[in-house]
Amino acid sequence: MTSTNPAPHRPLLLGHRGAREYAPENTFEAFELALSHGCDGFEFDVRSTADRRLVIWHDATLKRARIARAAYASLCERLQGRKRAATGPVPLPCLEEVMAKFAERAYLNVEIKIAGIEKEIAEAVAAHPPRRGYLLSSFEPEVVLNLHAIDPELTVGWIVHERRLLAGWRNFDYQVLVAHHTLVSPALVNAVHEAGRKIFVWTVNRSRMMLQMTYWGVDAIISDDTRLLSSTLGGSDR
Repeated sequence: MTSTNPAPHRPLLLGHRGAREYAPENTFEAFELALSHGCDGFEFDVRSTADRRLVIWHDATLKRARIARAAYASLCERLQGRKRAATGPVPLPCLEEVMAKFAERAYLNVEIKIAGIEKEIAEAVAAHPPRRGYLLSSFEPEVVLNLHAIDPELTVGWIVHERRLLAGWRNFDYQVLVAHHTLVSPALVNAVHEAGRKIFVWTVNRSRMMLQMTYWGVDAIISDDTRLLSSTLGGSDR
């Protein structure tokens, strides 16, 4: 007997900090690999230097230097010893460079690590509108609310990784709940969709869970293993 249940819609496939399983995270190399593996786009982290450059870096420090207190040029110098391809070290990428290079061909999930740079983030999106879509996300409700106040039309999301925080997911305005995979259930997915929002899930690195999350109806899956993600769920043709 043929099943009458519709096939689940394929979620967006996003690399976590690019294809970090295969290249240094948060680099142009990792971003290009995520796309070449068949992902729709990638997630990446943004911070500000002391001289207000919006750099792509996850941690608050870079080789023991606090990014918020260091100038961009000095941080780039610290990266000169970073191992990578024979073409030489990549300078620390900046948001405007990533937007200019990928806005036409990738879904961009910008994770904002600190408050105080929301206006510059919004301006970067306006200067290079991502053709395939975007999400501005943060763990900090303050950042999400600030973005919404700057422009209610921005697509913003709240990242949550603790169950005690998840209970408040309805309490303020945003379009996308970005939930750690340990928090996701069919009931949560249904509730988020019934509230008119979307749900992204991170970080999913096993085929079985990728398939499960797809069956439950999540809107995007974020993974370190972009090759596995695309091969499991059928990545984009490029």
